[in-house]
Amino acid sequence: MPIRILTAVALLSAGLLSGAFGYGAVNLAPTFDAVPLETRLSFHAELMKMNSPVMQSAMALTALSALALALLHRGRERLVAAGATLLALASFLITRLGNVPINADIKKWAVSSAPADHAEILRRWDLYNNLRTLTAVAAFALLIFLALRGRSGGGADAAAPPERVAPGVPAHS
Repeated sequence: MPIRILTAVALLSAGLLSGAFGYGAVNLAPTFDAVPLETRLSFHAELMKMNSPVMQSAMALTALSALALALLHRGRERLVAAGATLLALASFLITRLGNVPINADIKKWAVSSAPADHAEILRRWDLYNNLRTLTAVAAFALLIFLALRGRSGGGADAAAPPERVAPGVPAHS
């Protein structure tokens, strides 16, 4: 039962994470490029107030639940869950070390002015955003694979104890 609950938590958090990052990469980023710089900066700064704690919580929950699954599984399933853990951790590190420092700069620019090299800095933010989106989607895909594999009889359920049958009765009749 704990594996099923952990799988549900991992799938939910990874799905929300990759969906939010995906929406941002496909819809928000192109919109940011289409509006005047001042609009982008003020909207970006406001968006990060709520986005930051929500997304970092989703990344942490995804990584922790995938790690718990890796610890509970064996064999190939353990490797898949460990891969999802590493990908979620990569999303977190890319965000913390790449996007967050630039977000702090954008917050300052929104109330003052952007530096001359702002276009290059914003391109770097987009690169980090695309990388963390890809790692989050890949983590989600691995967790889906793990959940489906477990449902087919070769994964999580294989660790369950065998069914008990009465003596003399074939196990699978």
